[in-house]
Amino acid sequence: MVVFSVKPFFRILVVSLSLLFLLALQLPSSLFSQVHIYGEPSLGEVDIWSVRRLMEWRPCNWWLQGRQTGAALPLETYGYIRVDCYGGLNQMRRDFCDGVGIARLLNATLVLPKFEVASYWNETSGFADVYDVDYFIQHMNGFVKVVKELPPEIASKEPVRVDCSKRKGQFDYVESVLPSLLKHKYISITPAMSQRRDRYPLYAKAALCQACYKALRLTRSLEMKASQLLDAIPKPFLSLHLRFEPDMVAYSQCEYPDLSPASMKAIEAAQVDRKPWTGELARVWRLRGKCPLTPNETALILQSLSIPPTTNIYLAAGDGLMEIEGLTDTYTNIVTKSSILSREDFTSMHGNTKAALDYYVSINSDSYIATYFGNMDKMVAAMRAFNGLYKTLFLSRRGFAQLTSQGLRGKKLMQALWKLHRDDFANGRGSALSECFCEFKL
Repeated sequence: MVVFSVKPFFRILVVSLSLLFLLALQLPSSLFSQVHIYGEPSLGEVDIWSVRRLMEWRPCNWWLQGRQTGAALPLETYGYIRVDCYGGLNQMRRDFCDGVGIARLLNATLVLPKFEVASYWNETSGFADVYDVDYFIQHMNGFVKVVKELPPEIASKEPVRVDCSKRKGQFDYVESVLPSLLKHKYISITPAMSQRRDRYPLYAKAALCQACYKALRLTRSLEMKASQLLDAIPKPFLSLHLRFEPDMVAYSQCEYPDLSPASMKAIEAAQVDRKPWTGELARVWRLRGKCPLTPNETALILQSLSIPPTTNIYLAAGDGLMEIEGLTDTYTNIVTKSSILSREDFTSMHGNTKAALDYYVSINSDSYIATYFGNMDKMVAAMRAFNGLYKTLFLSRRGFAQLTSQGLRGKKLMQALWKLHRDDFANGRGSALSECFCEFKL
C-alpha cells in the first residue's frame, strides 16, 4: 500500500488557480465581451456584431468544384429555353437563376432571358441593360450552354409558352416541360416557386449557383455608377433595407392604427380590394410575423441591438417610404440614393437601375440589416456570405409581435429583443440560400 500526503498537491492547486486569476485580470475586458454570447449584458454594453458566431454559411464544396459535379455538358442539346421574368429586379434575378438550373436539368441551350416591361416599376430596361452579357456567358462555360442569338431557322419564331408558374404542389420539370422542349425545340418558361431544388442533380444545382453568385455582374456603366455611390457614403456604414411603402403595407393586410393621416390615405389608395384583417384575425396575422416593421419599430430594435445613434446608415429603400421620421428622429446620419445622386440622374433612373444600386451598395457595406425577408434580402445575404461578410441580420417581425403582445415595454422589451436577435445572429439563421450554401460550425 502506497501512502502519500495530500498537502503538496493542494498547495500546487492553489498556486495554479491564483496565477490563472492574476492572468485573467491582465486581459482586456473587450476580450470577454467578444466571446460573450449567452450571458446577461446590460443594454449598450455589447453591440450585436460583437457576439461570437457559432456557425456560418459558406459556398458548398460541390459547387466550388464546378465542372466536377457530375455529367459533362453534352455536345448536342434538346432545344432552346428562354426564361421570362416578372416583378422587381431581384425577383427576376431569382427566377432567372432557377431557369438556368432548369435548362441544365433538361439539357437545353439557354437563351438570354426576357425581362418584364412594366409601367408599375417604371421599367423598360432588359437583361443586357443591367447585366454584363459577355461576362455571364464566359462564366457559365462548362455549366450550361448560353447563346446571344438563335439560329436562323428558329430566330423568326416565338417560343412556345409552357406555363409552370401557377402549378400547385411539387412540380417536376422533367415530366412536365421536357416533352414540350423535345417537340417544339424552343420554349419559354417562368419557373415554379414550388419546385424543390433539392431534387436537382448536383450538376443542375451547380449551374444555378454559378449563375446567381458568380456569373451575374452589372454592366460596366452601371457598376461605375454604383461604385461612385458607394464611395460617397461615409464609412463605416450600415446598409438598412427598410420596407414600409404604401403598396407593401397594403399587400400585407395589416392594421396600423397609429399612422399619420397622410400615410393612411396612401395605404388606402394602394389597397384596391385587399382590405386589412380586423379583430382576432388581425392579431393572429401579426403574431405570425406577417406585418412589416414600421420605421419607429425598426429604430427601437436597432437601439436594443446597441447600434449607436451616430451610425452612418445607407437607407436601401424604394420610393414612397412612409413614417420615416420614426427612424430619423433617433438615427440622424442617414443617406439615400436621392440625397447623394444629382436630381437629374436620380429621376431619370428606371426601377431596375435603382434596385441594382441598392444591391451593389448592400453587398459591399460594412454591415447589413433587413426589416423583411424578400428577394433582395435573400440575394444580398447569400452574396455577402459568398464574399465572407457576416455582419448580416434579419430583424424578427414575428419575435417583435410576440414580445409586444405579452405586454413587454421599455427596458424589458429591449432586453428580450437583444436576446432574440443575439441567438439568431450567433446561429446564422436565415443568412443564406440553402441550395448553394452549407453550414459550417465555428
